[in-house]
Amino acid sequence: MARSAYFSLARLVLMLALPLMLAACGPPSTDEALRKSEGARTKGELEKALGRPTEIQKLGPIEQWTYKTSDGSVTFVIAGETVTLASGGTTKKN
Repeated sequence: MARSAYFSLARLVLMLALPLMLAACGPPSTDEALRKSEGARTKGELEKALGRPTEIQKLGPIEQWTYKTSDGSVTFVIAGETVTLASGGTTKKN
């Protein structure tokens, strides 16, 4: 196979794969975020599962971590280092 044919094939593969890779980089859905966070009992485990939160609010030892999702948001209440509560809400599309 000629060198230019390899470049053409590589270009075609990249053009087909790039949109799929970019779509995978977006935020997860609310259900997906809640599923990924199952079993996370500490702040470290939660951050490992979902990454850095979109927003952190603090009130003494209590923190509220909010993650923006593709269809709403997921919020976790953390006391000290322990994840105590998770809730998710979706936005309705008309």
